[in-house]
Amino acid sequence: MKDTIIKLDNVWKTYQMGEVKVNALRGLDLEIKKGEFVAIMGPSGSGKSTAVNMVGALDIPSKGKVYLEKHDISKLSESDLAQIRGKKIGFIFQQFNLINTLSALENVALPMVFQGIERDERLEIGKKLLERVGLQERIYHKPTELSGGEQQRVAIARSLANDPEVVLADEPTGNLDSKTGEVVIKFLENLNKDGKTIIVVTHDANVAKHAHRIEFLKDGKIVKRTKGGTQ
Repeated sequence: MKDTIIKLDNVWKTYQMGEVKVNALRGLDLEIKKGEFVAIMGPSGSGKSTAVNMVGALDIPSKGKVYLEKHDISKLSESDLAQIRGKKIGFIFQQFNLINTLSALENVALPMVFQGIERDERLEIGKKLLERVGLQERIYHKPTELSGGEQQRVAIARSLANDPEVVLADEPTGNLDSKTGEVVIKFLENLNKDGKTIIVVTHDANVAKHAHRIEFLKDGKIVKRTKGGTQ
């Protein structure tokens, strides 16, 4: 597994729905190497959200193994998973998931609280990250005072708060117009050029084409993989 940062090995996820068992993932195999830009596509109900949970260490499999770098995380406790997530993986969500009572700067600084970083350092890092995404004039604005594109740029800055190796974006352009979505994807491309591993989960082929490769998910497993458009 040289240079592999995330590996899913025969991963199954089964949910008990009343008396019925539902297999959201059915032997999912996926390997992502450091520095890659990978898109995961699939129709509704294909298991994309569950796959995100596995790749992002948000959940553990019913069967199979999940490796982050070379460590099997499939048997870790929630508290241990939370620590790994905080240090290794940055998240960008379709709904932005910003806290409306906090300023842009406070939202970006929040993940650093859980890593024990002192307040002054958190704010200094937060200002630099917001400057990096072009929001240096908006750092004290609350999310309700920002456009959708600006909110997503705050979310991108927040995802970088603890300098993660992996940035996982779940439908990052889903709530944005096409022009603003292109700006967000450009940020992700630039992060990839800077050495970050980028994983984008999307139903939008125009987003996926920016990746190095595209993994197609159906019925809880990968059924096809193709090259993206940034070779």
